Order: sequence, then C-alpha cells, then structure tokens
Amino acid sequence: MSAPFADQLLGWKKLKKNGNPVPNSADSSSTPSKALARAILEHLGVEPEIILPETPKDLGPALERAVQADLEKALPETDPSRTWLIDHKKVVADFAQYAHLGNLKKVVRKNPVLSADLGLDYLIRPDVTVGVKQSSSADETNPFLHAAVSCKWTIRSDRVQNIRHEFLQMIRHRRGRLPHLVTVTAEPMPSRIAAIARGTGEVDAVYHIALAALKEAVEAVGSSQQKDDLAECVSQGRLRPYEELAPTLATW
Repeated sequence: MSAPFADQLLGWKKLKKNGNPVPNSADSSSTPSKALARAILEHLGVEPEIILPETPKDLGPALERAVQADLEKALPETDPSRTWLIDHKKVVADFAQYAHLGNLKKVVRKNPVLSADLGLDYLIRPDVTVGVKQSSSADETNPFLHAAVSCKWTIRSDRVQNIRHEFLQMIRHRRGRLPHLVTVTAEPMPSRIAAIARGTGEVDAVYHIALAALKEAVEAVGSSQQKDDLAECVSQGRLRPYEELAPTLATW
C-alpha cells in the first residue's frame, strides 16, 4: 500500500554533474540514502534507472498539489456530512481560530516597531489546509481550520526547523481547538524522518507516501540504526502510512 499518487512522483532523475540516474527521493551525496530510495522503488515496481518524462521535476510543489487533490476527493467520500474546504497556501488568518491575526496584520502595518518585533509569524501559509465550514449561513466567513499539512518531499535540518517554527506559532496563537498538525514526506532515511517525528508535540504525526515500501527497504538494506529509528517512530505512532491521513481527519 502507498499513497495513490506515489507512483506518479517517485522515480529516477539525472545527476547534473555526471548524468547518472539516481532515485528522486534520495540525497545524491549519501550512499545509504540512495540505497534505501532504490530499494523503495524496487518494492514499488518502478523500472530501474529509467527516467520517465512525465515524472515532475519540481517535486516539492508536485507533492503539495497531489496531497491537496487527494484530500479534495477522499474527505467528502469518507465523511460526506461535513463541508470540506481544501486549499493550497491559504493564510491561517482566514480561519476561525486565527482570524484575530488578520487584525494584528493591520496594526503591524501601521507600527514599524511592532513590525520589527513580530516579523511575519502571523502570515503562516501551510502547504495544504483542511477547513470545515461551520454553518450553512451565507454570512459565515471563517471556516474552522481542521488540519494543516506541511509537505516536504525530503527532510533536511533546515526544513525540520521551518516545520517546527510554523506549527509552534500556530499552537501559540490559536483561539480555539488546535488543528491536526502533520507532515507528509517521501524521505527514505528513517534517521531523518525521526528528526521531525520526534519532539515535544509541534508535529502530531508524519505520514509517509510509501511507508510499506520503506519498511521493506529498511529491512533489506538499512543499517541497525535505521531499523531502530524506523521501529521507534512507527511503534510510537509518530510515523504512519499516508493512506491513514484522510480517515484520521474524518474521524476527528
């Protein structure tokens, strides 16, 4: 099992320096990363070292759009009783729990001191937002933010800090129930996934688009440390298959 769009995104790419094919989820400077990513492709049945022209070049935005499109289809099917509003890069101030940040933006614009102190933390735009319309009234302007999804094709230290910072601001600034704060990734290295899956609650869970294939890959070619990291994240419920994302959101 894997995300319905996994085989459309996971594949091979050419290295710029020598033109050799490598898995497009791998860190090309890391031998373990390349080995795990290759094993994932093998378990998914992707033809080895064949670069398909339809595979997206810019995989970060492609993952964001794929998650958005999938949730737009899956959530109304899973729970048709609610009006789901799935958006891409929608500012959190457009949602009920963060509507007060829109007023803050107006004040900050008029005060250079506040602007310098607060920066742009109130302008958070998650990659994918899942809103729920709160009533059938035409006057209802602010849906409830049900989930914020940060899509990271791969995990690097700077990306981990960006996720934690954005989600921490959403935790601090909310007025009302916290949305489900999650990450979706294709990262092949459990040690790197653990860098965001572990923590003190900024991220509820990490959903992997090919977790079953990742488990097989780690078992086949992973080091003992990679096996331990994967087992820890899965056993604690911090790393989950992408297929569980829509059902999880629908049962909240």
